[in-house]
Amino acid sequence: HSNHFKLNKYSFGNWSPKSTTWPSSKPFNFSSSFSFPLKVLPKTKKSKDQIFQTISSLELPHPPTRLKGGFVEDGRGKSNWDVFSHIPGKIKDNDTGDVADDHYHRFTEDIELMSSMGMNAYRFSISWTRILPKGRFGEVNRRGIIFYNKIIDNLLLKGIEPFVTIHHHDLPDELDKRYGSWMSSQMQEDFVYFARICFEEFGDRVKHWITINEPNLVTLMAYIRGVYPPAHCSPPFGNCSAGNSDIEPLIVMHNMLLAHAKAVFLYRTHFQKKQGGSIGITAVGHMYEPLTNHEFDIEAVDRALIFNFAWVYDPIVYGDYPKEMREVFGSQLPSFSKTEKSIIKGSLDYICVNHYTTLYTKDCLHSPCSNGGDRPIKGFLDTTGYRDSVSIGDPTGVDRFFVVPRGLEKIINYIRQRYPNNPIVVTENGYSMPPSDGKTLEDIINDTKRVNFHKNYLASLVRAMRNGADVRGYFVWSLMDNFEWIDGFTTRFGLWYVDFQTLERRPKLSAHWFASFLGGNLHQLTKSSSIIDKKNTFRSLTYD
Repeated sequence: HSNHFKLNKYSFGNWSPKSTTWPSSKPFNFSSSFSFPLKVLPKTKKSKDQIFQTISSLELPHPPTRLKGGFVEDGRGKSNWDVFSHIPGKIKDNDTGDVADDHYHRFTEDIELMSSMGMNAYRFSISWTRILPKGRFGEVNRRGIIFYNKIIDNLLLKGIEPFVTIHHHDLPDELDKRYGSWMSSQMQEDFVYFARICFEEFGDRVKHWITINEPNLVTLMAYIRGVYPPAHCSPPFGNCSAGNSDIEPLIVMHNMLLAHAKAVFLYRTHFQKKQGGSIGITAVGHMYEPLTNHEFDIEAVDRALIFNFAWVYDPIVYGDYPKEMREVFGSQLPSFSKTEKSIIKGSLDYICVNHYTTLYTKDCLHSPCSNGGDRPIKGFLDTTGYRDSVSIGDPTGVDRFFVVPRGLEKIINYIRQRYPNNPIVVTENGYSMPPSDGKTLEDIINDTKRVNFHKNYLASLVRAMRNGADVRGYFVWSLMDNFEWIDGFTTRFGLWYVDFQTLERRPKLSAHWFASFLGGNLHQLTKSSSIIDKKNTFRSLTYD
């Protein structure tokens, strides 16, 4: 029938265990059906077409250090990650992001790749040091403003909406040296100063903002484990030259949340009405399951969600930290003043979540734990991907990430229940294949496991939406292979393969699958563009 398409092994997801067709009002053209992922949909239970419209709004995020290159070019100052990545032994294989994918010089070609796939949105972040090499203690770098104007204008020319993150881990090294960056309340002032410039220079065209990416990951990796700059930690989490893993993360999170709230207050007071945009923050949202059926491990699941995700979002939605954290930390947990509560409460237009994995939780209140699980900062619990030596899901190229599609539905349901009446955006979800699966270029290019990963995770997202979750968009990590923080170039999340010697881009099977899903014309680009290897051919993935 012309109004149905058959499900086969190449189709998207398993929509119904009893159905072989999926109804539609007309032949699917995903690229034209939905102009942007944050289009306001009715808040009633979604129809099938509305679900397709939300999911068809693919975007592929990239932060500056991991993708752009142009190390200190055109006035860009040194960031904390520039300094950190040049310390021997800090990054796998001693890789650096000096060149990365060289997006700085190839952004027009890369935007053409996005357009060819039928993308209608692109999430990227602004390099703080490209705009303000020394923070508020130096001049604004106009060449940096010009660079981002070119990206934004080129995206809009191709019908791709910019979805901009103001701060994605990297910050001016100057601020670390002056006052310890996020350990100081001065950082709030610096961040708001930076945000104001972004709103003033780009807000006439950027309608969707994220203030800070993953504050809960920053606290974990930089101030508990000490493996991100400034490398602060203390035993039992590590043996850093500075830091207190029990206290510093609380201070850092407090300053990041207040920086977010003050930037949102600025935006809403001076820019939002005129520019017509929206703003939020994004947090890592792992899902958790009990290691055993014992009630203590079941209770540990709730604590894991509270001490990781609600730590970020309870203050932003409700105006204060979770009561469970107040009970545990007492006076060590910073307090919000009455004025601060008034500006942080409700300082979001949508809830953004980066979801990669589900882990088991083990209670550490009633049984001994290693890895610091018995500490308050970890919520008196430990997490693992294994039960009786069996992994919770297929392993990936990241030690702590496993393929557990049901976890996306579960974390969306948790968000919907804890923070009702807030739109949700999945701002990152992606897959890196295990090293054993990517031994040859052919293995890397024919990434069937990545295709299956996204099929199954999107099907999980559909189930959450069918149950009433107000999901406005799904964002893939990542457009192309890039510098993955402390993993350097050893792990690949991209839909496009990058040869880091020649910087050639080549589409993987997953790029073709998404292009087919989004209604793009990647097969035409493969035939005509000089940046694609002409010998690189793939089976066409179509709905029939």
